[in-house]
Amino acid sequence: MSLAVATFGAGGAEPYASALRGGDLLYLSDTRTSATTRVTMDVSRWNADADHVDLTLLSRVTGPVLDIGCGPGRMVRAAMNLGMHAVGIDVSAAALEIAGSLGGSFFQGSVFDRVPGEGMWQTTLLVDGNVGIGGDIPSLLARCRDLLSATGEIVIELNADASHEEHYFAEVVDSHGNRSDSFPWAEIGLDRLCLMLDHLGLELVQSWEIDGRAFCRLAKIT
Repeated sequence: MSLAVATFGAGGAEPYASALRGGDLLYLSDTRTSATTRVTMDVSRWNADADHVDLTLLSRVTGPVLDIGCGPGRMVRAAMNLGMHAVGIDVSAAALEIAGSLGGSFFQGSVFDRVPGEGMWQTTLLVDGNVGIGGDIPSLLARCRDLLSATGEIVIELNADASHEEHYFAEVVDSHGNRSDSFPWAEIGLDRLCLMLDHLGLELVQSWEIDGRAFCRLAKIT
């Protein structure tokens, strides 16, 4: 019997669930160095409507869209408002409770488990750092590739430093010091990502930066 792998912000004092309901700031902490805060996360942005950066991203994709790690669902609702069929998946019951109350189509689960519509998604989204899910970027991208249609694309938000790549165990911490259990996570920039694409049967279609955020689109090699 396999052991369950801890997921983003879960366990411990459940700071992620609390912040989603209260709009608190969260911090992604590297467990190798207790004093190191790697990322400050403004949860209120996740709960808000999609901003112009999000909408610029969505203007470059087509549906159906699967938002992996959708949180409270802003990207799903924005895609639907643009006329695309969109669905969100997340392991967090708290996130999906909020998402469902605001409207949209969502289901709870891991992207590594069975996903409805496998092989039919035109776009899979990995934004807000979600390329780090599971701490193993090649495995996550291979899974996303399996979910795509023949002409589908993976859209990824990257680390702004193109040469950056790191894999580590993280905790989510709130401003009161409440901590989640640790979980595997990863970060990557464009240049490091491109080094693994051939092996995964993927190619870079486009990359762009806007307001300090970096993105790319990947397609299957045909």
